[in-house]
Amino acid sequence: MRSHLLNDLTAEHYRRSVTEGVERVAAKLATAERPFTGVTADALAPRIDEIDLDQPLHDTTAVLDELEEVYLRDAVYFHHPRYLAHLNCPVVIPAVLGEAVLSAVNSSLDTWDQSAGGTLIERRLIDWTAARIGLGPSADGVFTSGGTQSNLQALLLAREEAKSDSPSKLRIFASEVSHFSVKKSAKLLGLGPDSVVSVPVDHDKRMQTVALAHELERCKKDGLVPMAVVATAGTTDFGSIDPLPEIAELCAQYGTWLHVDAAYGCGLLVSRSRRDLLDGIERADSVTVDYHKSFFQPVSSSAVLVRDAATLRHATYHAEYLNPRRMVQERIPNQVDKSLQTTRRFDALKLWMTLRTMGADGLGELFDEVCDLAREGWELLAADPRFDVVVEPSLSTLVFRYVPTAVADPAEIDRVNLHARKALFASGDAVVAGTKVGGRHYLKFTLLNPETTAADIAAVLDLIAGHAEQYLGESLDRAS
Repeated sequence: MRSHLLNDLTAEHYRRSVTEGVERVAAKLATAERPFTGVTADALAPRIDEIDLDQPLHDTTAVLDELEEVYLRDAVYFHHPRYLAHLNCPVVIPAVLGEAVLSAVNSSLDTWDQSAGGTLIERRLIDWTAARIGLGPSADGVFTSGGTQSNLQALLLAREEAKSDSPSKLRIFASEVSHFSVKKSAKLLGLGPDSVVSVPVDHDKRMQTVALAHELERCKKDGLVPMAVVATAGTTDFGSIDPLPEIAELCAQYGTWLHVDAAYGCGLLVSRSRRDLLDGIERADSVTVDYHKSFFQPVSSSAVLVRDAATLRHATYHAEYLNPRRMVQERIPNQVDKSLQTTRRFDALKLWMTLRTMGADGLGELFDEVCDLAREGWELLAADPRFDVVVEPSLSTLVFRYVPTAVADPAEIDRVNLHARKALFASGDAVVAGTKVGGRHYLKFTLLNPETTAADIAAVLDLIAGHAEQYLGESLDRAS
């Protein structure tokens, strides 16, 4: 079995095996006609369940053949131009190359003696991102597994900086369309069920600053502690960007930690035409960025940034076997001192390879393309009487629904849209997402593929309408 260990003796075996795997994936990418096959869990599960994991195949080619049946054939392919659902981006080749390198070398980014240059590369990328945000010379941060972990760590720091001896008095303010991880983080941090105050949004799904000011003042009058305000730069459902400068002013007035969740909108940091949409983010105390959303990186690649590096001490724990306190005096750079994780992948390498190959402007051009596409899609929807579109896009998200002319019952319209989405997914011709607006069911395009065209959007809208009309026809038949 030692022949499967990656080392100097098996380098050629490694080269052949990885090459064969890459060729299989490349073939799938080149020939995928649809983003999905439409396979159901009930159909696929028995095939996977019947595999005896105690009986290995011993041959890489045989394993890849089997993988073709249980994964590659039926995977959802985000690179396809008609995958329009969630915040999943097609990935750039330099990042995939970085993934191959980091997986093979397998550095762990917790301590210097496990990563060396990897530590410095990650730190350099944190400094680069902090500079793009404008956080100032005392900024720092660390890579994380994703936006949920970044938000959790930011709110942990905010809780500790609030210096309250009564967690039940702490309050977090976030818009009603903020990410669910805010409430999840509050629970994990031991805060009460009333700790997250939901702030109303305006017509464009941006936090209402008048309402925020009212809630902050009420918090103060009630003897509670305004622990943090979470402003969102790119909400998951609408891509909306909260009014950051005004929110920053209120946070300064009330002495409240400002966290900006820019997991989605961080792509604006490299945009040459839309960077101003993030004006005010430089005043944040902490920022979440997800490179694996709008920087076209493979999952996972995310980071949390802070204005004051000293606040990261709240996540620090010194273990004698790993990062004893003396290492701080010896100026040994251990990233575990800043992280909620211990063992941690060298995910920063993917972004490093991307920037060194494509440059920031190259990434920004790709993100600008999908934002431009969303504008075209909005114009199509606004001009199409079959659909109702919610808001003009700030980034690359469109929320809409099919509205049949002959149906007035809101519940029936909900059923029509739910059916259309389900039927479209089952066909595999395209994948779209869904959400609720005002308690009603809507559909959602999240456009993160520069290869998607306005023609693709128009075609998918026709497919949605076709499934909806078929459902309505069948409903009439049943009713009669």
